[in-house]
Amino acid sequence: MRKLKGVVSHHDQEVIELRADRELAVEYLKAAMESLDNPDDRAAGLLALRTVAEAYGGLAAVAAEAGISRESLYRALSPKGNPTLKTLLAVLKTVGMRLSVEPEQHAHA
Repeated sequence: MRKLKGVVSHHDQEVIELRADRELAVEYLKAAMESLDNPDDRAAGLLALRTVAEAYGGLAAVAAEAGISRESLYRALSPKGNPTLKTLLAVLKTVGMRLSVEPEQHAHA
């Protein structure tokens, strides 16, 4: 399969845009992290974190700075990944973000 000149994949374009716009990266990750609550949609949140990590240095560099092996990070942020809280926090810190808690949108009676 030959690559068309000047054509950028959707994923590569996402990485470029997330790298260029910090606010977009934060909102992108916030929206995707909500999917972690749903076991049937958890892969979306993990893949979004992986995309942000790629935008902010690449997985190898993020893994090294976070003190995680590259292979472990690839596995943790794969569609079937199951990262520990320690891994999530380390990756978020490395890309300049942190975990936070917000109330759910619906009120409990």
